[in-house]
Amino acid sequence: MAEQNVTLQEPKIEKYEVVHQKPETFYHEYERKADLKHQTHYCPGCGHGVVHKLIAEALQDLGLQDQTILVSPVGCSVFAYYYFDVGNVQVAHGRAPAAATGLKRACPDKTVIAYQGDGDLAAIGTAEIVHAANRGEKISVFFVNNAIYGMTGGQMAPTTLVGQRSTTSPWGRRPVNEGFPLHMAEMLSSLEAPVYIERVALSDNKNIMKARRAVRKALELQRDGAGFTFVEILSPCPTIWGKDPIDARKWISEKMIPNFPLNIFRDKPVEIPNTNIPPHKTVEEIVEGERKAAREGMVHGRAHLFQHLGIKIAGFGGQGVLLLGQLLAEMGMREGLEVSWLPSYGPEMRSGSAHCHVCLSKDRIGSPLLSRPDVLIAMNEISLRKFASEVAPGGTIIYGRDRLPDDVCVPNAQVVCIPASEIADKLGLAKVANVVIMGALLEETECLSQETAMKVLEAKVKNPTLLELDRKALEAGRLFIDHTVAIGAVTQADGFAQ
Repeated sequence: MAEQNVTLQEPKIEKYEVVHQKPETFYHEYERKADLKHQTHYCPGCGHGVVHKLIAEALQDLGLQDQTILVSPVGCSVFAYYYFDVGNVQVAHGRAPAAATGLKRACPDKTVIAYQGDGDLAAIGTAEIVHAANRGEKISVFFVNNAIYGMTGGQMAPTTLVGQRSTTSPWGRRPVNEGFPLHMAEMLSSLEAPVYIERVALSDNKNIMKARRAVRKALELQRDGAGFTFVEILSPCPTIWGKDPIDARKWISEKMIPNFPLNIFRDKPVEIPNTNIPPHKTVEEIVEGERKAAREGMVHGRAHLFQHLGIKIAGFGGQGVLLLGQLLAEMGMREGLEVSWLPSYGPEMRSGSAHCHVCLSKDRIGSPLLSRPDVLIAMNEISLRKFASEVAPGGTIIYGRDRLPDDVCVPNAQVVCIPASEIADKLGLAKVANVVIMGALLEETECLSQETAMKVLEAKVKNPTLLELDRKALEAGRLFIDHTVAIGAVTQADGFAQ
């Protein structure tokens, strides 16, 4: 038998390359530490890294990166802004829903995310999350629940399980002493406004995939204009629990899920009726019309002479300091300006110190806080001495007395002294001294119109007698400045003649 040569061919093997890649919504390098630019600060086995990736992948898949604002408060996730390549806002402990509310209302076209832990959301931030949910704010909240305070050393959290030990519950949580754990998903689902609430877990791959779908759904709903969405995520904390990462995952399955059942608690569209629409033009339509007139340069027949004007008003409680600021802010709105009003006051109703900041601007206002006001209204001597040095060079001080104290010199500002209380007394009511000051301010700076001031007073003051006194007070303040200017002009003319 002839020997045959048999050539064995090697089987053709397709080669596959597996690539693990960060989502584009993460920064390429993490700049928190110069020597650790490719890793996060989270402990091995921590759930935050997983949740971060679920959110980052969803944002990338949905094309939301360039329009997302992530709000992260105090907690283990405090450095989230080093990882997410989106708009980032860092806020105080528990205040993420409040900040997210403001951001979403100011930028309704953006995707706003509040990222919170259990100590942050369910303890110091309880009021913020409940009221944001109750209002149906169109934000997405991702609540990472590991039943313990992680960053600050393992204290008992509102979600700590019955019997679970912590640094502040060394014998385990006892309902008779520390109460029962809070169930945030169930609590919020009792409200009418939320559209989507789900609890998921990071206990195994199957549940992580469910968590991925929940995160994506919450963001999709917000993208499509739905209301409040909330995803609670049961997450491991191996370091503070004192477990290795594998046992920590098991503990979620064996202990946390029985206490915090996984479920979709709310998934339905909610229409919140707008019952505040008057039969005439809405406030928004009125303000937009005024702003259009302001952009065209003329309001009430004259142009605003400033781009941005900061006014600080200070005095004793009971002098109408804060009310004067509110009146100016509403006047600014009526004249189409961007406005802000920031009050500061002590606990006393009378005689305590009080001041407020009012910003009037043709542009959007970056901060309501004024470090160098253009105008200072000092209604008493204490306020004059305390704040006069803050006035911007070339600014104006309106002092509610007939003259400056002998030892006070303000070389860099123009000072106008007006005995507002004495003028108000002569009119018949001391409490209208703040309106006298307002009349003087409007005449001296020409920042807003006297006509607008009367419209605001007519809207605010329902007592006809008091309204008439306010009208006289406003006019008295204006005439005082006119008279002072006239005397100054005559004095200056006499000087030239000599």
